[in-house]
Amino acid sequence: MPPTTPYAGKFSSCVPYSSNANHQQPTSPYRSSTVPKPARENIYNGAYSVGENPYDIPQPHSGAYRSASVSSVNAKEHHYTSCALSENPYSSPQPHSPRQHSTSCPGRAHRHTSGSSGSSSDQSCRNNNNVAAAKARFYGHGVTTSYGEMCYHDNSLVSASLEALIQHLVPTVDYYPDRSYVFTFLLSSRLFLPPYELMTRVCHLCVEQQRSGDALLDKIRFREVAPKLVQLLTEWTETFPYDFRDERMMRCLKDMTLHVARGDEYSWRAMQQMTQRLIKRLSALGQYEEAVAALNAAAMERPASLKSKQASAQRSDVLSMCDDPFVLAQQLTHIELDRLSFIGPEEFIQTFAMKDPLENHKGFFRKRKTSNLEAYVSWFNRLSYLVATEICMPMKKKHRARIIEFFIDVAQECFNIGNFNSLMAIITGMNMSPVARLKKTWNKVNTDKFEILEHQMDPSSNFSNYRTALRGATQRSETAHSSQEKIVIPFFSLLIKDIYFLNEGCASRLPNGHINFEKLWELAKQVSEFLVWRQVVCPFDRDRRILQYLVTTPIFTEDELHLASYESEGPENNMEKDSRRSLRSSLLHRENRT
Repeated sequence: MPPTTPYAGKFSSCVPYSSNANHQQPTSPYRSSTVPKPARENIYNGAYSVGENPYDIPQPHSGAYRSASVSSVNAKEHHYTSCALSENPYSSPQPHSPRQHSTSCPGRAHRHTSGSSGSSSDQSCRNNNNVAAAKARFYGHGVTTSYGEMCYHDNSLVSASLEALIQHLVPTVDYYPDRSYVFTFLLSSRLFLPPYELMTRVCHLCVEQQRSGDALLDKIRFREVAPKLVQLLTEWTETFPYDFRDERMMRCLKDMTLHVARGDEYSWRAMQQMTQRLIKRLSALGQYEEAVAALNAAAMERPASLKSKQASAQRSDVLSMCDDPFVLAQQLTHIELDRLSFIGPEEFIQTFAMKDPLENHKGFFRKRKTSNLEAYVSWFNRLSYLVATEICMPMKKKHRARIIEFFIDVAQECFNIGNFNSLMAIITGMNMSPVARLKKTWNKVNTDKFEILEHQMDPSSNFSNYRTALRGATQRSETAHSSQEKIVIPFFSLLIKDIYFLNEGCASRLPNGHINFEKLWELAKQVSEFLVWRQVVCPFDRDRRILQYLVTTPIFTEDELHLASYESEGPENNMEKDSRRSLRSSLLHRENRT
């Protein structure tokens, strides 16, 4: 019996997605029963050019980038545990359950940090015995306690000075910061200082804390703390590798490698392995970005077939490329997951982080800090325009109606898979004014399923219906018995909007100058959920032809869409007549210039 999905029963005509090997894919009404379906091949095994699909390069979640424990040949072993990207930094059991606090930021979930762990005597913010004065205040049933410059509420860190937070990140011989704290602070610290400055200060503090004036004793003390420093740097390079596209970060990492080499051979080896993995990761990212740029350039070419509706009708359309909605939804899911996997978690915060005054610093990896996030948003826009282009392009009303029905079925399959981003892009494309005004075409379409889909993605009440469906998909993913059930692809623009308003609606600093760490917890919670979703490996077979078509086929601009719509169904009033006349003149002038 196929597993139950949270979407079962939403569509009476839709066969629920199943991992059962005997499950029959839905029969396409767009495919002739006499023509056998071509066999799909597993593609993307080598390098590619503009004419090939960009998604066969090593993925960030590949095992090649995970770190392994490094063991010494002696009885003593140093273990460097990596922060697995597929894990949620909040997934480990916490001593204190998250609770809701009555603050200005709604819905915060707080995580316990091991801020009161024992450490060296010069770290008063961590050691209760070394605090000169500890103040305790009771608010309702909760306890708020201050240790030095760090404030806790029910043992959850809620605020602190920037200096105290940096000090809290520095490992010592008998202290290592909690993983959730490491992730949260590394993610959001860029709101207050650039990553290279944070790394420089952390490494400097870690070294200086071991100085005693005796060179031999200093070497022994640093050898003891080196494994934990390497562990911290490993978590940093694996969770936020794109920080190291900055040449200053790589230089600092190189300096620490040389410093570690003088004190601990095993830690030095671990640093070398960590650096090699980092370079491979950044190299894969560079290849991906170059491939996407080349494909975008190819898609921007304006062939003659798009200059007139009569000529464009002769080119291939989506039905000639793929007539099975289920298969097209699978290929869209491939593109979504591939592009999601290259978005760094820090890109969400970098969109509203303060501008680095040395941003124009020339480095080997000089790239925009949010380029992959922007590329993913551009993909959403491209898919919306592709849908509108496919609908407006055919000359015959019957053909346009078939394409509308086909995309409704594709959107339905995306919903069942858990691919909400493609679903919303398709709905957006079908609601664009050049498509929406085709009344004669829409009269030939059964819109029942489309209305249900629109209801699921209705923006009213802050997208409450979509958020309910997203929770259902997340619950299915958490209890999944197959990789197919793990897929959760959120409506990305709304995710960015949620993070943006969380940042704008909550002060980063409190009146006393402390950093509002409650806000940082919530930002980390939202981003960490995204990290889990992006690590899913798409289980569907790839179809090179379909993928190539989706990412490179030329699409109409907004003006071309309106003109194509008027040529499909003529203007209904004087305003539309004037609009068509103006568009014709504008496009003709543009073509003559080019």
